[in-house]
Amino acid sequence: MLTGHQTWSFPQPPVILSTATVVGPDEGEGPLAKDFDIVHGELMLYEDSWEKAERKLLEESTKLAVENAKLQNGDIQCFVAGDLLNQIVSATFAARTLTMPYLGVFGACSTSMESLAIASMIVSSGYAKHAMAATASHNCTVEKQFRYPTEYGSQKPPTAQYTVTGSGAAVLGASGEGPRVTSATIGRVVDMGIKDPFNMGAAMAPAAVDTIQAHLRDLAIEPGHYDMIVTGDLATVGYSIALELFEKHRVPIGQTNYYDCGLMVYDVNKQNVQSGGSGCACSAVVTYGHLLKRMRAGDLNRILVVATGALLSPLTFQQGESIPCIAHAVAIDSGRGG
Repeated sequence: MLTGHQTWSFPQPPVILSTATVVGPDEGEGPLAKDFDIVHGELMLYEDSWEKAERKLLEESTKLAVENAKLQNGDIQCFVAGDLLNQIVSATFAARTLTMPYLGVFGACSTSMESLAIASMIVSSGYAKHAMAATASHNCTVEKQFRYPTEYGSQKPPTAQYTVTGSGAAVLGASGEGPRVTSATIGRVVDMGIKDPFNMGAAMAPAAVDTIQAHLRDLAIEPGHYDMIVTGDLATVGYSIALELFEKHRVPIGQTNYYDCGLMVYDVNKQNVQSGGSGCACSAVVTYGHLLKRMRAGDLNRILVVATGALLSPLTFQQGESIPCIAHAVAIDSGRGG
């Protein structure tokens, strides 16, 4: 299964049997609104804390994903999930409700593809017939933990990103109909010495390019192998840096359509989201909502999703540490051939 140095190639590609996405009001006003299963009209979701609202997002997406797969909770042998809150409590408390065997993971905003890669490995290797990958984030919980509480109303610089309120889940099966996960490249930690938590795009871009290079090198392919390559949440600043790095390292990214989920989920010219979207849910809702719907409709045959994450904590930031970053890539094939 190991191909090259960092890539897992799945000899029995697991099938994405179903997905589900749940988002908040800002995402519901963005260009991809019609591709989400549930759009909430307010941020609290009728809970008494932001954290409970985030947990509810995850519980809703996972419940709907299981229903869409025409399965029951007891049919899922492993639930792989994580989030941005300390001790990944949203995922853990959701797992308490779901009562599924649970693996909690943390990759910051790269958690969407980290969980999908691990769940795919579990199913492909035969350790589960069905597994589910999921993640969630909430704008107010993340601002409260990593920056300033929403109520504080602090002014943000243009380089800052807007955390997506939402959750995405995918149910994988050893057989069935649907897109297939063909490979996953596990990223390395890259730290360019950036310390500004309001400039995550610049911090994460090198990690995204490094993982994409590793993926292409390990599989001996070029970007044109894919109809589309998307990074997780580099937004305006990180996306432009990634383009510069592709050119510097002579990666012919122009062979394919290269986009960024942080620029797809919002209209950065009309919505007040600074440089674009971020958060665990950013790449999750774009992939499990928009991209896989396009794949099922026949618009896309092969895609590579490269979720990016900044591996800082409030403590390391307060102690003056730089921001280590990572990116995990997952290749998805429609299964139609060609």
